[in-house]
Amino acid sequence: MTSLLAPATQPDPSHPGPAPTFAVISGAQVQEALRGREKQLVELVEATYRLHGAGDSVNPPSYFLRFPDRPTSRIIALPASIGGPAHVDGLKWISSFPANVAAGLPRASAVLILNDHDTGYPFACLESSIISATRTAASAALAADWLSRNRPRPTRIGFFGTGLIARYIHTFLAGTGWTFDTVGVHDVSADSTAGFQGYLKQAGATGKVTVHDSAEELIRSSDLVVFATIAGTPHVTDPAHFAHHPLVLHVSLRDLAPQIVLASANIVDDVEHCLKADTSPHLAEQLTGNRDFLDGTLDDVMTGRVTPPDDRTVIFSPFGLGVLDLAVGKYVYDEVARAGHLHVIDDFFHDLRRYG
Repeated sequence: MTSLLAPATQPDPSHPGPAPTFAVISGAQVQEALRGREKQLVELVEATYRLHGAGDSVNPPSYFLRFPDRPTSRIIALPASIGGPAHVDGLKWISSFPANVAAGLPRASAVLILNDHDTGYPFACLESSIISATRTAASAALAADWLSRNRPRPTRIGFFGTGLIARYIHTFLAGTGWTFDTVGVHDVSADSTAGFQGYLKQAGATGKVTVHDSAEELIRSSDLVVFATIAGTPHVTDPAHFAHHPLVLHVSLRDLAPQIVLASANIVDDVEHCLKADTSPHLAEQLTGNRDFLDGTLDDVMTGRVTPPDDRTVIFSPFGLGVLDLAVGKYVYDEVARAGHLHVIDDFFHDLRRYG
């Protein structure tokens, strides 16, 4: 008779199953897996937003590591879990050190850890600054599409901030069919402005490129405005700059004074995530004591629950969701694995016998 306490099929903890594998995916591999696939990645981000809106995700608050001796720097942890085809858990660990720029290094650096949904074992570590920029740009391009569907499609774009994120956003707009008659540029750094102009020329960007000396000039001459700065507090304060009611991709989140937010229609990626950490929408909430100024989320727009107005400025403020990093990261992992180029670390998990 087989004992009910020790069935014959019970696994023997002294003889573990096959050891989990762990791969490291470099930035070069990430870039190769993503290059030229802007349309496909925007569709992936849209599907992920829909999964998140339907509740098939876990996306806790981001955790900020700050430093008393380096107040402008931070490292952020974004844990998340996503269902659907990706079906993966994980964590993005991304730093922002603005002083890096003066030393010739990018401001941000990041890694992404992917965990197996069933065992919890991490199975990959990916360079993630490219993944982070990709999901940010894909989200911006997706929002530009959906939020302009009931108004004339913008033909004059203005970039306030001309770093890596601005470059990726322009790449994703161009890669999903956008063309512009004019491209406005404004940045406090002349070197950044020149570098962005060089990128536009190399990329064969359509439209006349104009460098604007002031924020007001840039905003008034654009019907699609992209904020991609490192600002920590609002520096654009006059609602009159937006009298022509442009579409605003407020990617850097802290550029606009609360008065501008309150005078506009506001779409976010996730309400609870966006209204924290002194973002411009969070400041608007603190000023008014309510969230009545929010019209809804991008998922609300995509599902038809919210229709953005065509006679007001519309601002999209995306806090950036970890589920997007997971979706793009798992896409990269699958592409690299399919090509047979995974760099697996032998014996990464070593002591797997429970009792030695």
